[in-house]
Amino acid sequence: MDRFDAMQAFARVVEAGSFTRAAETLHMSKTSVTQLVQQLEARLRVRLLNRTTRQVKLTADGAAYYERVLRVLADVDDAETSLSGASASPRGRLRVDVPSPLARMILVPALPDFHARYPEIQLDMGVSDRVVDVIGDNVDCVVRGGELTDQSLVARRVADLQLGVYAAPGYLDRIGTPSHPRDLEGTQHYIVGFLWARTGKAFPYAMHRGDESLKVQGRHLFAFDDGNAYLAAGLAGLGVLWLPDYMAGAHVDSGELVPLFQDWRLDPMPLYVAFPPNRHVSAKLRVFIEWVAGLMAQHAPVGGPRERKERATPAPRPRGSRKAS
Repeated sequence: MDRFDAMQAFARVVEAGSFTRAAETLHMSKTSVTQLVQQLEARLRVRLLNRTTRQVKLTADGAAYYERVLRVLADVDDAETSLSGASASPRGRLRVDVPSPLARMILVPALPDFHARYPEIQLDMGVSDRVVDVIGDNVDCVVRGGELTDQSLVARRVADLQLGVYAAPGYLDRIGTPSHPRDLEGTQHYIVGFLWARTGKAFPYAMHRGDESLKVQGRHLFAFDDGNAYLAAGLAGLGVLWLPDYMAGAHVDSGELVPLFQDWRLDPMPLYVAFPPNRHVSAKLRVFIEWVAGLMAQHAPVGGPRERKERATPAPRPRGSRKAS
């Protein structure tokens, strides 16, 4: 038995919550992973895991041993990356999960730069707006917008996404241009709903103008749990959108979206890179976090002022006008 392989297999089973999922991430057979853990238990003469048909749980001895195994694996990784050649060129597989619009518009187009800097990192990028079980899904880190509710994660704030309200010209042609955010609470206008993964519900957006503050919920006919679909619905004229500037900018410049309520301010949405507290921050994870932070500093720096280009806004259309779009 290779004790290092056995410790890796044991740690992965704990993180994944099953032998099957651990075997998949290690690119090994389930039988091999099971044998490694059994051999480790035999050597230690203790049971590390309680196994049932539904789940795998740590025993008390297993929990104590797991914490030590993590430190051993981290020390080995540090020893390898401390070498001049290794530290200059981080290597290995890195698993991340990022929001779909951020991937499509900012991260993926910049990946040639990341690869040029770190050619030995294999980046597996999950692209979704769903809640990811960082430990169970064996993900090294996630990038997420909004305040984090999982306080068990270590998080670094890498951006403040400035928000605005937008609608497609076709929508405004049919319905008319709202003059006040409260107009969206009436029976004439619709918003496009975004279903946040944490709750499965849309929530009101806080808006401010001078001493006036309000929260707008609006009503929707269509709601989505994916940012790209949400944007596509707004471009199709299905309702009013709340968007980060990076998602809206090109569509405003092309005339596909019209900014609304430009004298109102919305609270920025924080963007975080988060990872488990017991997950070693390896060289490859460290450089990825720094790369994302540097990239976002160009688009939405933390604490940065809102800087919008002045764009011509069409004159308000009469409510109920029915111009062809």
